Amino acid sequence: MALNLNSAKEFFLKIEDIVKDTNMSYMDSVLYYCEQNKMEPESAATLITGKLKQKIREEAEELNFIPKTAKLPI
Repeated sequence: MALNLNSAKEFFLKIEDIVKDTNMSYMDSVLYYCEQNKMEPESAATLITGKLKQKIREEAEELNFIPKTAKLPI
């Protein structure tokens, strides 16, 4: 299945909707989407880019799943 930028953007918007509607984390929302659409998580991994990748990284850092990265003060 060929995936393009538009499908990655659509995927991000669908995940954003799930997060807003259910208060699930981004990681859980991706897995929920995969389950509902009979999609392998490995296939969804190719759709995780840009903002979605950043949001998942931030969640993982907060949960201490991965080391925290340096952030510039705002």
